[in-house]
Amino acid sequence: MGKLKAALRALRPGRPYHAQWFVTRKCNYRCKSCDVWLEKGGEELGTDEVLEGLKELEKLGVIELVITGGNPLLREDIGEILREASRRFITTIYDNGSLAAEKVDELRYADFVAISLDSLRPELNDYIKGVRGAWEKAVEAVRTLSSEGIRVVLSTMISQLNLAEIADFTRYWASRGVPTLYCLYYYDPSGDKLFGIGREVDELLIRDRQLAVKALSEIEKMKEEGCPFIWVPLRTIRAVRKLFETGERTWTCKALSNFLMIDQLGRISGCHCKPPVTTVFEVNDVWDSPRLEKLRRRYNMCRDCVYLCYIFYSQFSTPADLMVLAKEMLPSYIATARKAYVPLVQV
Repeated sequence: MGKLKAALRALRPGRPYHAQWFVTRKCNYRCKSCDVWLEKGGEELGTDEVLEGLKELEKLGVIELVITGGNPLLREDIGEILREASRRFITTIYDNGSLAAEKVDELRYADFVAISLDSLRPELNDYIKGVRGAWEKAVEAVRTLSSEGIRVVLSTMISQLNLAEIADFTRYWASRGVPTLYCLYYYDPSGDKLFGIGREVDELLIRDRQLAVKALSEIEKMKEEGCPFIWVPLRTIRAVRKLFETGERTWTCKALSNFLMIDQLGRISGCHCKPPVTTVFEVNDVWDSPRLEKLRRRYNMCRDCVYLCYIFYSQFSTPADLMVLAKEMLPSYIATARKAYVPLVQV
């Protein structure tokens, strides 16, 4: 019933259907693409404050909630947070692969668990993650959660280092019934922002645009041929391919309209690259204010980033768009739920 209520909120125009809550800045990995772990954690909202914030997001109209960090599984109260979130939203939680196998009971509350894995090659994955054994831990997390009936999806960063193998990576895991969603390597533009995620690393920057177009074309073809284990819609794949092909951006940013970001202190911005504009406790009071409307118009003109999730959530703006998205992605969700567990083997 909770999921049905969440889905029906898509019929409310002018409301954000997606939120990402970075509930902690603590992280136990040293990923090359990220600067979160350099901050050594810091303050974060307590359990009761997070639970109160979830009620406010539901009131605002959010349908889908992603809980991330840092590594959110480092929070001792993550089970309680997930239990409450799953009552109100379609809920996904991220893990870098290090802790999920130890948190099975807590993760049963989530609709989806996203495990970070960037390569079929253990040595390359561990190099990107900055931790020896990261590949083995991530694969073990997928194996454990799958065997427990928990829906797992791989979150894979596409960079210059893994560009040549990304189509094969997708095929390999699809053959085992494990979906893949992607992000593009990118580092934050300079200036005042809600928080930082990416940092500039030359070897990760996608320089071979031809290879990027080839890889994305292969993924697009797999998707067109009916592969249900690619968890990015065709509209988004095509937009990113065209970006590498021609440099043209075919989407308009819908930050603070379709989606919003929340940091570990409960501060909200349209995207993490922009400064905070309100808090999760006050957002319902100011959502329709002239100040936020002015910011939305400014964000519509922004051309600063190519974060793939922001592209995706910008492309589906209206209830009609969401119906199209649901129609395309429903077979993927059904296939993931029904796929028999296939034992995973060493690559």
